[in-house]
Amino acid sequence: MAGLDELFDQIPTAQIAARLGADEGEVNGAVRTLVPLLVGGLQQNAQDPGQAAGIENAAGDHAARGLLDGGVSVDQADGSKAVAKIFGGNDTGQVASALAGGGGGNSDLIQKLLPILTPIVLAYIGKKLSGGGPAGQTGSGGGIGDVLGSILGGGKGGGDNPLGSILGSVLGGGKGSGGLGDILGGLLGGKK
Repeated sequence: MAGLDELFDQIPTAQIAARLGADEGEVNGAVRTLVPLLVGGLQQNAQDPGQAAGIENAAGDHAARGLLDGGVSVDQADGSKAVAKIFGGNDTGQVASALAGGGGGNSDLIQKLLPILTPIVLAYIGKKLSGGGPAGQTGSGGGIGDVLGSILGGGKGGGDNPLGSILGSVLGGGKGSGGLGDILGGLLGGKK
């Protein structure tokens, strides 16, 4: 889980909580739920070569903006557009409602966090694609699928992380037992 832990370390949770006027513990909990789902959604989309190229371009653009270097504001309008692309055209409100309904937390907080977190996640992926950071195998030109897989722990749905079943369902594993996995599977078009 080093990939996710490293990504979590890049997210200024206290700063985001202060900006939103929310409890830092609640924001931290929501971040730890939403980030793996965002990465999982990106991984699902990256299975299509056309979308993979778009994700790589968006990730590179976000990394170039310096979001991970501090002192740069997140473009929330851009983040909202990215959320819609990741989750099959559903807007941030629809995604937040679905997540909250499936036990993902406070819908209002999720709706505020998604457009902030998405550009940060994309910037992190862009940094990995360009060979930045300590993850050795990702700097070798492995492509977007390898980078996303390494973040999620080898692409196996997060290993022994409790989000594994959710990610498995999001990524089309079909073994989810309801809740967030089914909802996100539906948002991504994975449920039939």
